[in-house]
Amino acid sequence: MVKKYKDIILRFIKGMFIGSGFILPGVSGGALAAIFGIYERLIGFLADIRKDFKNNLLFFLPVGLGAGFGIVLFSTGLSYLLERYETIILWFFIGAMVGTIPSLWKEAGKEGRNLIDYVILVLSFVFGLGILFLASSNINQGVEPNFFSWIFAGFLIALGMIVPGMSPSNFIVYMGMYKAMSDGFKNLDFAIIIPIALGGIITLISLSKLINYIFKKYFSKLFHFILGVVLASTVIIIPLHQNFSIINFLMSFILFILGVGVSILMVKLEENYKK
Repeated sequence: MVKKYKDIILRFIKGMFIGSGFILPGVSGGALAAIFGIYERLIGFLADIRKDFKNNLLFFLPVGLGAGFGIVLFSTGLSYLLERYETIILWFFIGAMVGTIPSLWKEAGKEGRNLIDYVILVLSFVFGLGILFLASSNINQGVEPNFFSWIFAGFLIALGMIVPGMSPSNFIVYMGMYKAMSDGFKNLDFAIIIPIALGGIITLISLSKLINYIFKKYFSKLFHFILGVVLASTVIIIPLHQNFSIINFLMSFILFILGVGVSILMVKLEENYKK
């Protein structure tokens, strides 16, 4: 019974982190889902919702609740923290990604590796750097926020869930809709939340079957692709404009170590649960 409640709490916490990937620029909800070991099962569930529906629903309910809580929680203080402590916050997420890369590498190779897998890993890393760099460029299209543009934002967020390493918030920032989206989550504005949810649900249901098929046929190759993009997303958010004062450096280092520690703890708990 104690183990059951620990597992529920663990999945809720994982959901909080994954939810942060929907709204934090440079962070991917899909990458975090892969990092925390639930990406493959999530895609399988979405690809065939009727299969083992009850067990999957009970499994993902704490994740979904955690994601919703994480979105609201991070939205509440996001603008304040990123405006004043952007470097420190980013180093925490870098640490969280770095701490789980060994487990991702192990997972990617559980069915063996060959030369093609290594080539895919390198190419996906380069591809991820290119896509994320373009997303982080100074292009601001100034899209007018309305029902249909929020549906498109939901499409981007869901795509960030399906394609690990893609950070939808980067695109939304440069569409000029990020602050309105963050405020909408914070204030529980359903005129924003409902179309985003609608766009996300449609995207997840329509594309998850394709991703699930690729997983079943080409697990090793797809996971090495995911690993390459996760590595790229880790590199791309390194704050090169960092202020190298002693205090700033120490705080960044502490948050980085904390992020590594949290992610290693998550991996250990996940391994213990699987056993």
